[in-house]
Amino acid sequence: MLKIPHNQVAGHQAGGGKLGPLVDDAGHFYKPLQGDERGSAEVSFYTTFSLDTRIPDHIRKFFPVFYGTQLVEASDGSGLKPHLVLQDLTLGRVNPSIMDIKIGSRTWAPQASEDYIEKCLKKDRETSSLLLGFRLSGLQFHSGNEFGFWKSARKSVQGLSAEEIKLVLRNFVSSNTYRELESKPDCAFASVIFGGPNGILSQLLELKTWFEDQTIYHFYSCSVHVMFEKQLALEGKSPGAEIKLIDFAHVVEGRGVIDHNFLGGISSLIKFISDILTTNDGCPTRCSLKDAQKNEGFSDNRTN
Repeated sequence: MLKIPHNQVAGHQAGGGKLGPLVDDAGHFYKPLQGDERGSAEVSFYTTFSLDTRIPDHIRKFFPVFYGTQLVEASDGSGLKPHLVLQDLTLGRVNPSIMDIKIGSRTWAPQASEDYIEKCLKKDRETSSLLLGFRLSGLQFHSGNEFGFWKSARKSVQGLSAEEIKLVLRNFVSSNTYRELESKPDCAFASVIFGGPNGILSQLLELKTWFEDQTIYHFYSCSVHVMFEKQLALEGKSPGAEIKLIDFAHVVEGRGVIDHNFLGGISSLIKFISDILTTNDGCPTRCSLKDAQKNEGFSDNRTN
């Protein structure tokens, strides 16, 4: 049985007669194809990428598994519609804290129409994209079983300043409940979520190393999807910190040129997270940055 996903923080959302993604109990995420060239472009990317032998396994793990396309009943009641069938990234997670971070100072591909470029450029200028090389598209905090979730309004996070983004990133890895977030965040879980050999920073560094060399694709308007289980962290267990890349409607061929737009954005995000792990303003360090950087040099058969 298909249902509306509970943990979606960005993108088109189903409900109230609106077209959006659906999930099933078998671990599949059904994303409706956009009616213009973006839908066919994303299908083309997933089809090509899934068969591309140039993509090493340690990089392929950062992309959702692609199961093809399927006609399913649309969430808006408009009947059978074509959907991408992808891996449900939140399957098995009970109360995930999630951030969707759109990467790149430029979110439009070169071949886009003038109207679309103008629209994207306006948003890039009004948000942190142009200044920082990335912007927050959506997030939710889990504040422990007693308090439940706090989910942001998407527009409220897209226009945050650099200092405000730093605060959000600190809140994301703090033990404070959402009712206490106006006070100084304690960053209690920074070392186990952002730091360490399997933490978010280590994973971002692994991706960055590939983007320093890869010239196969250019990823415009792609997002880094960050997840972990705060309740597990509160219980002293592994929080399952993980990143995935999502949204590929604007991917184009690299034609032998490095994707400096994406590389610059992910490098900027890495700097923000590194600063949290090395700062002396109350966030614990525990040598987490050093542990993460040990994994910057990796082999193709490396696993989490």
